[in-house]
Amino acid sequence: MHSHLVPSFSVITVCYNAEAVIEDTIQSVISQTYHHVEYIIIDGASTDRTLAIVNRYRDRISRVVSEPDKGLYDAMNKGMAMATGDYLCFLNAGDSFHEDDTLQRVAHSLHECAGLPDVIYGETELVDSEGHFVRMRRLSAPENLNWKSFRQGMLVCHQAFMPRRILAVPYDLRYRFSADFDWCIRIMKKAATFHHTHLTLIDYLDEGMTTRNHKASLRERFRIMTHHYGLPSTIIHHLWFVIRAFTLK
Repeated sequence: MHSHLVPSFSVITVCYNAEAVIEDTIQSVISQTYHHVEYIIIDGASTDRTLAIVNRYRDRISRVVSEPDKGLYDAMNKGMAMATGDYLCFLNAGDSFHEDDTLQRVAHSLHECAGLPDVIYGETELVDSEGHFVRMRRLSAPENLNWKSFRQGMLVCHQAFMPRRILAVPYDLRYRFSADFDWCIRIMKKAATFHHTHLTLIDYLDEGMTTRNHKASLRERFRIMTHHYGLPSTIIHHLWFVIRAFTLK
């Protein structure tokens, strides 16, 4: 029994004009019963009430930055550069931890591990704007995860994928919609140990991407898969995916 594992988590929220949803996310982080949590908020110079809301909780947040950025993944890179925890967890504005004791349960689930695993992962629940359950994510986390798993698509939601900070790489800003997909694969290539928590970790706000963005994001994913897995493998795994990416109007 290695009950001595007490990892710290750096939770990073990137937001821009998120006044409608940011409070729920902040509350879900600061109400975690687990204490080894660093919370970083990177705001893209919001023009609405986002910062006023953030400032109400300022004493519970480790770092707040508000300045223009080159988009979502640029802001995530800034947050990652400031992080000091053992693990990274990106929680977008609108998303929240599934329970107040989620991180406590994650830490507890590590008791069977000999040391800190390189990647911790779990399941994601889709919720509506009221926080009510819509459905589980269509793709569920595999029992055994490795870098080849994502040939089937993004089997673990970005928010429910928590890598060791020392293994993390910057997001590739050439990808506008799917840099998180590439980021997870690149980290998994470096990772030796994966821990499935068998917990629902995240409540993901199901707003749905616009069809136009969805198409661009599918094309980007196809490029990322081809880069990591080769064209033949990508086509074989994704005939339906290819058809969808290039015929979706």
